Amino acid sequence: QVQLVESGGGLVQPGGSLELSCAASGFSLDYRATGWFRQAPGKEREGVSCISSPDGTTYYADSVKGRFTISIDNAKNTVYLQMNSLKPEDTAVYYCATPTTLVGDTLFGPHGNFGSWGQGTQVTVSS
Repeated sequence: QVQLVESGGGLVQPGGSLELSCAASGFSLDYRATGWFRQAPGKEREGVSCISSPDGTTYYADSVKGRFTISIDNAKNTVYLQMNSLKPEDTAVYYCATPTTLVGDTLFGPHGNFGSWGQGTQVTVSS
């Protein structure tokens, strides 16, 4: 079964950290780009970060540069998103998806049956 499963979300205070995981099964994350997206209530989905395997090229949205780090463990077929210095505006449901496409400075996920999305994990940053 082809699927992506996110984990690691939760409630954290401003300035805190969380690490999200995206585990793939039924296919390999190698030789493709995998990314993280987020959607806050009442807002459009936003591309946050992506990583290409095996070259390791990364992309970050301006809103998370310097605070978030994406990585991949091909042995575990898992992509991670380390989130530091979290802000209330980072509150959203976070989704991983593959393959992703970067057009200019905008990250797009797969459409229709041409790829996979996870079910999402809630991240809430609040005191």
